[in-house]
Amino acid sequence: MAQQMKTAERINKRRGTRDEKSLLPLTVASGARMAGGERRLQIVRVATSLFSERGFRGTTTKQIAQAANVSEAIIFRHFATKEELYAAILDDKACGADFEETRAALTKVMATGDDHAVFENLASRMLQHHEDDQQFMRLLLYSALEGHELFQMFWDRNVRVLAEFLRGYTRERQRQKAFRNLDPKIVVRAFTGMIMHHSLVNNLFDKSHHLLDIEHDDAARLFTEILLHGVAATETPRTETRGQRIIDTKKKQRK
Repeated sequence: MAQQMKTAERINKRRGTRDEKSLLPLTVASGARMAGGERRLQIVRVATSLFSERGFRGTTTKQIAQAANVSEAIIFRHFATKEELYAAILDDKACGADFEETRAALTKVMATGDDHAVFENLASRMLQHHEDDQQFMRLLLYSALEGHELFQMFWDRNVRVLAEFLRGYTRERQRQKAFRNLDPKIVVRAFTGMIMHHSLVNNLFDKSHHLLDIEHDDAARLFTEILLHGVAATETPRTETRGQRIIDTKKKQRK
């Protein structure tokens, strides 16, 4: 029980750091007037909330209008097409701004050649972002499962860009003989995979953190250790490819 209280206290403390603009009410009394920008933001927040709870196929513009206490005409006045609404959701979540800020911070650290700092910094930022905005995580899962446009928009604007950014760093460190000659795509997938799996389990499947209760900074540090140094006690890693194994097998058969 003490451990559960500790976990809940830590989560609530983290959530308390969210941006104050999230305090904008989702619903406003019928007939109340709002400035155009505030009304637009309110609709985006209501739509995000409903999409994350019911999915895109399970949410209609009529339901969004009812939840926001406005008419459907108001919805279409602010968002002429559904694509505009999806793009506004991404903008509200500041995905692009978050990545630009992250990239700027990482670029500064990369210049020092401190690989641990680079990957720890990224992991810590990602883990905190995932916990702070679990609603958006659910939204992305719905959009991916339903083959929705919003997920592709997020993928192109963020995931692809981040992946290529990290691959570029990995290739440069390989050129400098600091990293082993592994496919950069595998390196990036292994690292981000640890982060995403940890976030999904702790934020969606095991919210009490029974399987693993660990601070974000500690998780980021250990994930980085695993990436850069592995878990084996030996310094002779096995990295042969399937093709090399086939060749070696044929040689043995000839003997």
